Amino acid sequence: MSIIHKYLTGEIFKCLFFVLAVVVSIYMAVDFFEKIDNFMEAGLPFSKIFVFLIFKIPFIIAQIIPICILLSVIIVFGLMTKNNELIALKSSGVSVYYLLKPIFIIGLILSLLLFFISEVIVPITMERANKIWLKEVKKESAVISKEKNIWIKGNRLITHITYYNPLEKAIFGISINAFDENFKLVRRIDAKRGLFKNGKWFLYEVIEQNFIIDNQVLLHMEKEWSLYEDIEQNLNQANNQYRIKIHEEKVEKLDFLPDDLQRIIKKSEEMNFSELSNYIKKVEAEGYEATIYRVDLYAKIAFPLVCLIVCIIGAGIAFKRKIKEGLPVNVVCGIGIGFFYWILHGLCVSLGYGEMLPPIVAAWSANLIFSCFGIVILLNAD
Repeated sequence: MSIIHKYLTGEIFKCLFFVLAVVVSIYMAVDFFEKIDNFMEAGLPFSKIFVFLIFKIPFIIAQIIPICILLSVIIVFGLMTKNNELIALKSSGVSVYYLLKPIFIIGLILSLLLFFISEVIVPITMERANKIWLKEVKKESAVISKEKNIWIKGNRLITHITYYNPLEKAIFGISINAFDENFKLVRRIDAKRGLFKNGKWFLYEVIEQNFIIDNQVLLHMEKEWSLYEDIEQNLNQANNQYRIKIHEEKVEKLDFLPDDLQRIIKKSEEMNFSELSNYIKKVEAEGYEATIYRVDLYAKIAFPLVCLIVCIIGAGIAFKRKIKEGLPVNVVCGIGIGFFYWILHGLCVSLGYGEMLPPIVAAWSANLIFSCFGIVILLNAD
């Protein structure tokens, strides 16, 4: 590596660490003041929120490192232009494209680093951060298994949900078990799926079982459908009878809302690529829709490469002949481009969630558009 390349690499990394520290500090400060009341209301020690924020640092870094490297490239080359260093290099016969080599290498290294952080570190730390938030702060009673099954313990109720689709507000594979004060099973409902409409849960293809003890029905039944005594042993109710009803549709009062499920389900960022891929195969094999998770799967590959793309864009902005107002304008321009990427990427991902774009197109559209923009602006560099 030449002296010029070593100098550029060192300056960019020094600037990157500084910008990263500033942005992470601001992010954590905002998060701290936003959530401190929740931690205090939960009666947790003051140190617990710092543990929570520390666990969130890898996720924060993974989200902001693209815009930080974009600003770092713009700042370094902006300062070199201000100090006439670029003019001196060009006068010595050094071309713009020679100066781009370390930038490409840095972008590639950061892309690999971002993929590593997202794959290895973020799933572990975010799972622990969410556990603190849900269990200790929000006092959620739900439990998520490794297969993403949801168990919710309510007032004498234990509800099991095999799969939740947040886009449709739909639950699948529902089992509801009701117990008496002696924790004896008195009612069970099994449903193939459920939808949240007009503030109510509508269950479909429902089998309702009401257990009878001493010839009295413990819970009110709307209509008796049939009586099966030969199944009692399978339910450990050998000395009792139970009645079964089948409903095509049934409105059931459940003690949770879609927002509650959205908070407690295991997020895509809590899984690495292979875990998410295996989960998608499992969900689709069971006949459920996994479009949301497939979009997130492709995004796990697409998003880290944005580091390389923004390095190209940053260099193009710094070298562009038309921008003569100086470093502050270039920095503002870089921030605007970074936020525009976030908006475009979020829009494309949302379109993918809604099946308006194929998952792979939704995940890669923003990268493709910004790659073309970076190449165009770089070709017009001075």
